[in-house]
Amino acid sequence: MLFYSLQELMWMVLAAIVIDWVIGDPAWRWLTHPVVWIGRLIAYLENRLYPIPVKQESESAAEARRARLRGAVLAFLTIGLSAGSIWLMVWLADQVHLWVGYAASTWFISTTIAVKGLKDAAMAVYKPLSEGRIDEAREQVGFIVGRNTSQLDEPEITRAAVETVAENIVDAFISPVCYALAGGAPLAMLYRASNTLDSMVGYKNEKYIHFGWASARWDDVMNWIPARLAGLLIVMAAWFSPGLRAGRAARSIVRFARLHPSPNSGIPESAVAGALGIELGGVNVYHGRTSERARMGWPLREREREDIRRTVGILYGVSYLVAGGLLCGLFWLYG
Repeated sequence: MLFYSLQELMWMVLAAIVIDWVIGDPAWRWLTHPVVWIGRLIAYLENRLYPIPVKQESESAAEARRARLRGAVLAFLTIGLSAGSIWLMVWLADQVHLWVGYAASTWFISTTIAVKGLKDAAMAVYKPLSEGRIDEAREQVGFIVGRNTSQLDEPEITRAAVETVAENIVDAFISPVCYALAGGAPLAMLYRASNTLDSMVGYKNEKYIHFGWASARWDDVMNWIPARLAGLLIVMAAWFSPGLRAGRAARSIVRFARLHPSPNSGIPESAVAGALGIELGGVNVYHGRTSERARMGWPLREREREDIRRTVGILYGVSYLVAGGLLCGLFWLYG
């Protein structure tokens, strides 16, 4: 079994962060991203474990329990196969040569991080919005949120993009880095599988309220500590960023984070809202149904498209702080 020292893990994570900054998610035809394979595995297992979804209005208690049990099996198999396959590939690479093992681990860790991908998705909304092409901006933001975007104006498009980037500071960066430092590429991919499960089946709607329960709860557990670390790092990033307010970001977490339905997502969203001096949350429309999201932050000014760029700046500021912390830690360890 592979065991890496703390120094080795720190070097690999630092290299993985740099790889993501430079390359992001490669669009090479011959290379399929591991998360794509995880998504295919989830879809395959779902079709076999849950071919006839339980209807909420007609379910019995026994049907609900069976749906939850099948959902737990889905989560267990997906997480186990994802982490196990990465462990096997890293082990095989390590048998070739130690440095081949390092390279494989570093690459796989980089695929669990998505700072550049998140920036690219946000800027794909910002660019047409800044050029007055609001229909294209609505289309682009529709790729990264689940709500209906066809009627959104600029402040609401901005809100959708800012909320997505803020929330994913945890999912796309802090959590995979934390788990990579704790257990290398296999544990980082275990986290990515957990997060992909939540994004595919972890909904509180009629179809997934029971089947997706285990995936949603497990994702909450996995993100609990990283989300709180992200809140601290966002405050620190705001302190180093001209025009942002670190103190207000910290107060916003204390005041608003608990209002969010997720035990984790409210922390980065409220921190970003406070740092920017805007209000996030409000009315969303999902498949014709109106939903009121918890409002976070103080509406000190109207939201504007530049808030998308500012939030991307916070994302990168957090990644710079983590990379800098890893470098400082390595210098201290090698003392």
